[in-house]
Amino acid sequence: MAKRAKPAATKKRADPKPAFPKIVSGELLTLLDFVRFAVSRFNEAKLVFAHGTTDPLAEAAFVISEALHLHPDQFESFATARVAAFEAKKIVELIELRVRTRKPAAYLVNKIYMRGLPFYVDERVIVPRSFIGEILDTHFGGGEDDSPALLGDPNEVEHVLDLCTGSGCLAVLAARHFPNAQVDAVDVSKDALAVAARNVAEHGLGDRVSLYRGDLFAPLGDRRYDLIISNPPYVDAEGMASLPPECRAEPKLAFDGGPDGLDLVRRIVEDAAAYLTPQGGLLCEIGRGRDNLEAAFPQLPLLWLDSEESDGEVFWIAAADLA
Repeated sequence: MAKRAKPAATKKRADPKPAFPKIVSGELLTLLDFVRFAVSRFNEAKLVFAHGTTDPLAEAAFVISEALHLHPDQFESFATARVAAFEAKKIVELIELRVRTRKPAAYLVNKIYMRGLPFYVDERVIVPRSFIGEILDTHFGGGEDDSPALLGDPNEVEHVLDLCTGSGCLAVLAARHFPNAQVDAVDVSKDALAVAARNVAEHGLGDRVSLYRGDLFAPLGDRRYDLIISNPPYVDAEGMASLPPECRAEPKLAFDGGPDGLDLVRRIVEDAAAYLTPQGGLLCEIGRGRDNLEAAFPQLPLLWLDSEESDGEVFWIAAADLA
């Protein structure tokens, strides 16, 4: 009697990844409906928010506003408005991309807002989230209060330098805050400067903002400035090892500040005096490096400035104290 042939072995199929929830027409109607849906998806995926928005609700409102071509300030006015079918599709696709890729939302829509102004961004630059823009408004005159400005009248500032400019957003904000100033902006990255050039042009500041490629002060010759601002790479080795996926999508060059995060900051502090006017000063953001910086320069009277979302991450020092 012939032996019965064994059935051919079949490969075990891998379990497919869970599909993104399919939205049935009519389930989500208003902008607020889509915000609630996005917040739930973002929370479920355990996303990280550190790129212009600080929580899932703000991120959801940002993504949905961009999908609908609304300025963030307009969201509340249309919060209960109904969304068209083709708009709903675009919104859901953006939410799915944010969850699936873990890329910063700013990269997905190629836009970020600082001090209410839009800036173009892509993977060639770090997503701007510096506190310096706010501090220019609160500590350098022209604000709503009458507190003394660190540099006096903003109209009298003539020359500003932005080191490690990245997307150029701080250079643009500085040019707007100091209306009579010429602003020089430096970065070592050719790609970053291409993005900065686009932002400078889109804000109509090509005649007032000049871009230079080089290592910190190297391309500047003997120029002197009333104000130097900088948001340099300042993440230390421990922080680099634990960056979330969102931050790993950004250029490593824009984060890595060396073992203690201060490789570039030290050089800026040591060399800035040679590029400042006698009445000028240095404004620099360094993240969580305050203790290390004060230990490295115990003789310097650093003035630590807070913002709405930061405490002791930005310092000011006058040229006379650096000399």
